[in-house]
Amino acid sequence: MQEVVEDYPRTLAELETRFSSEQACRDYLVRLHWPEGVRCSRCGETKVWSLRSGLSQCARCGYQISVTAGTIFQDTRTPLTIWFRAMWWVTSQKNGVSALGLQRVLGLGSYQTAWAWLHKLRRAMVRPGRDRLAGTVEVDETYLGGLEEGVRGRQTEKKALIVVAAEEDGKGIGRIRMRRIPDASAQSLVPFVTESVEPGHVVHTDGWLGYAPLENHGYIHKITFLRGKKKSPSELLPRVHRIVSLLKRWLLGTHQGAVSAEHLDYYLDEFTFRFNRRKSRSRGKLFFRLIQQAVAVEPTTYRAIVESATSVWSRNHNPLGVPE
Repeated sequence: MQEVVEDYPRTLAELETRFSSEQACRDYLVRLHWPEGVRCSRCGETKVWSLRSGLSQCARCGYQISVTAGTIFQDTRTPLTIWFRAMWWVTSQKNGVSALGLQRVLGLGSYQTAWAWLHKLRRAMVRPGRDRLAGTVEVDETYLGGLEEGVRGRQTEKKALIVVAAEEDGKGIGRIRMRRIPDASAQSLVPFVTESVEPGHVVHTDGWLGYAPLENHGYIHKITFLRGKKKSPSELLPRVHRIVSLLKRWLLGTHQGAVSAEHLDYYLDEFTFRFNRRKSRSRGKLFFRLIQQAVAVEPTTYRAIVESATSVWSRNHNPLGVPE
């Protein structure tokens, strides 16, 4: 298993040399998907035959196994070599890429294809069962405004409410989590904390009542009341406010603020993925992490991405004034 973990290209030249064929890409996905060897998903048999089609056939039950089935690559008509280049490009750019930029670099036929690919890759940036934050964790909410994808000229004046958790790492910031929420009630805030922070650790918040039930959920609740303090909120909860500032700068810089509120969750996942791996010395390792998670994430379609995001936004939508 250790050999697989360290097995990734270090440079673009190495990527293009190593993954110049479909078979090379498939072989790599096989090693990531089945590190202990291919296993039939129907009967569990480990003895399989390789077919010319790129599939494997179970020696016991005859079931044909595809390495792309059940992954974000399922049913793709685009060669895996192009997918690999896309993932390298996405992870090698420090601040991320836009759909238009990806379309131009890869020569994709349409903007819609590039947009859908990026959203599929963002879904793969959240690792199932990832470790929760620990130690002392700051948590606070904020509004993001001016999020309108595909809108030219005057933008619709809407805001989205997000909640952010940031680990204390000395005076710095450790790992982070963030999510869009419909409101700042305990019903929205407490589930976010329980899913993001390990019980028994310290959760540092302001005096908002939405955080009041945290002690009943096994957390040590540290409260800093902002009213009457000489310091600003950004000084009293500095890590969360720093993350929000960086997030806004990233949305405006890489995406020119052209992010629709109903798709904001995908961008929050990407920002979290990048921030939590910001100290990685190798871009190749980020490529590896993304492709490793891509074979563990359920497939989705362009229509499903659009309909799912629109449905969530319809339930949570709340126009809240002028963009900040």
